[in-house]
Amino acid sequence: MDRAQKKEAVAQLKQTFQETGVVVVTRNLGMTVAQSTSLRIKMREAGATYKVSKNTLALIAIEDTPYANLAELLVGPTALASSADPVAAAKAAVDFAKTNDKLEIVGGAMGSTLLDANGVKALAELPSLDELRAKIVGLVQAPATKLAQLVQAPAAKVARVVGAYAAKEAA
Repeated sequence: MDRAQKKEAVAQLKQTFQETGVVVVTRNLGMTVAQSTSLRIKMREAGATYKVSKNTLALIAIEDTPYANLAELLVGPTALASSADPVAAAKAAVDFAKTNDKLEIVGGAMGSTLLDANGVKALAELPSLDELRAKIVGLVQAPATKLAQLVQAPAAKVARVVGAYAAKEAA
């Protein structure tokens, strides 16, 4: 990797650190190419990215970002999972680590808050941003539905009474 490629890699990592809600640091302990590809696909489906980068380049990229405290986790063969949704990357990484013992969750960060492996696992158990949005829409929509039913009920009763009088007079 020449100097220009390194600068470009650092710039891309720095942009990633500025746009993400969470960064999860993982350790790859001999994953095959097929396993890595499977992990990347699962990350992409969850709305996250997964990058293997040199620790020295990642250390340069996290300078002057809220993720500067990740420096202590960037030791050995590591990779970075990130997402704008604070839960997506953690959830995808933890789910993959459950089925593959070659991926180890080292820790992570949400902005300037450093998380250990247990913190990342706890974060993965939270509902995602889309799930929370769906719950809010359901909560907002439920009272409106009940209100419509209540408003409609008296009108239906009046219609039945009028229908009964009409049937009585026709007979």
